[in-house]
Amino acid sequence: MSYTIAQAARRAGLTAHTLRYYDKEGLLPFVDRSPSGFRAFKESDFEWLSVITCLKSTGMPIRDIRQFIDWCVQGDSTLADRLIEDYTVLCNCLLYTSPSPRDR
Repeated sequence: MSYTIAQAARRAGLTAHTLRYYDKEGLLPFVDRSPSGFRAFKESDFEWLSVITCLKSTGMPIRDIRQFIDWCVQGDSTLADRLIEDYTVLCNCLLYTSPSPRDR
């Protein structure tokens, strides 16, 4: 199934403007385009959007998120870079987005 930018924004809890900005900044290299040039989001793109949202919530700059996404797209050969460079940020991301035992 394919989603328009408006549908993807609604489902991801973001605005269409934010998704366009992320695309312009190179954070969405995985999003397909229709023959007429419109963005066509697929199910797997929502996992990426969750990662981007999580990293953004830690205060990670857009340029660093773009680097992280680029490493992910390149595959396992960049795994060490991802683990070394972003270990602290990812830990903070998990820490601040995981529910506290007090919240249960």
